[in-house]
Amino acid sequence: MTDYRALLDAEVWAFLDEGARYYPPDAVDLSIAEQRRVYDRMCTAFDQGRPAGVTVTDTSFGGVSCRLYSPTADPKATVFFCHGGGFVVGGLDSHDSICAEFCESTNLRVIAVDYRMSPEHPHPVDFNDAWAAFQGVAAAFEGAIVLCGDSAGGNLVAAIAHYARGRIDNRISGQLLIYPGLGGDWSKGSYVEHADAPGLTTRDMEFYMNIRSGGQDKTGDATYAPLHDTDFTGLPATVVITAQCDPLSSDGEAYRDALIGAGGNAIWVEEAGLVHAYLRARVMSQKAGDSFARMIASLTSLSAGELPDL
Repeated sequence: MTDYRALLDAEVWAFLDEGARYYPPDAVDLSIAEQRRVYDRMCTAFDQGRPAGVTVTDTSFGGVSCRLYSPTADPKATVFFCHGGGFVVGGLDSHDSICAEFCESTNLRVIAVDYRMSPEHPHPVDFNDAWAAFQGVAAAFEGAIVLCGDSAGGNLVAAIAHYARGRIDNRISGQLLIYPGLGGDWSKGSYVEHADAPGLTTRDMEFYMNIRSGGQDKTGDATYAPLHDTDFTGLPATVVITAQCDPLSSDGEAYRDALIGAGGNAIWVEEAGLVHAYLRARVMSQKAGDSFARMIASLTSLSAGELPDL
C-alpha cells in the first residue's frame, strides 16, 4: 500500500480535506445530476475570482458555447482550453478563474469550450464539439493557437492536435496537457502504484470511461484515446504536466516518449507530492502554486512554438 501520509504534505492534505467537504470521495456512486451538483458546489468554493483587467464574454465558435477571456494588451496568440471533469461534470464556470488567470498571466487570449458531456452525449460528441469550436476559433483569429486542457480536457485537446494534421496546418504552436487521461496501459506504472490515490482512483476512471464510451469498445480510436494512435509524427511542441500521486501520471511519460520517438519535441514534468485536480490547490499549496507558475511559463513559450525551460 502506498503511504500517502508520507508522500503528501500538510497543505495538500488540507486541500483534499476541504474538497471532500463538498465533493465526497465516493461521488461516482451518486446520480449524474447529484455528481454535477456537488462538483459545481466544490468548484464554487475554490473559485478565486477573475483578475482585474481581464474582459470576459460568453459567445460561440463553430456553433459551440464558449467563453472568451481577453487581456488588457493586444494578445499575440490564443489559448484554446477544454476543462476536465471525466467528460461528465464541469463546464465554463468550473474553470473560470483558472482561465482568467491564464489570460492575465500570459497576456494571451483564452477561449474555454463548453463541449457536451456524457451520458447524454457520449463520445464522439465531446470530440466533435471541441473540433467544431477549434475550427471556429481558427477562422476567427489570426496567429498561433496553443491547445490546453486538464484531465478530460487534456485528452480532448491532444485528440485535436492529432486530428488537425493535414486539416488545419501551421496554426497549432504547442499543447499543454495537465494531468491528462490519454488511454495508457493500466497494467503498469502509476495505474498500479496509485490505483487508489486520493483525488482520483482507477475505480473512478473506469466509471467515467464506461459512461463516455457508452459501453462500446473504442480501442484504436485516437479521438477517444490519443495514445491509441499509430502515428505520432507532425505534432506540435508539447508539455505534459502530471501529479505523482495520480493513476494517470504514466500517461504523461508514455505520450512524451511517443512524440520524441517520432522525432517531435516534448517534455514531461511529474510534480512530486501532488494529486489529480491540484489546479484548485494553487493558492493553498506551495507545490501546486509552483506548478501553476510552470504552466504559465509553458503557455508563454508554446505560444512561440518553443518548449519552456522548466
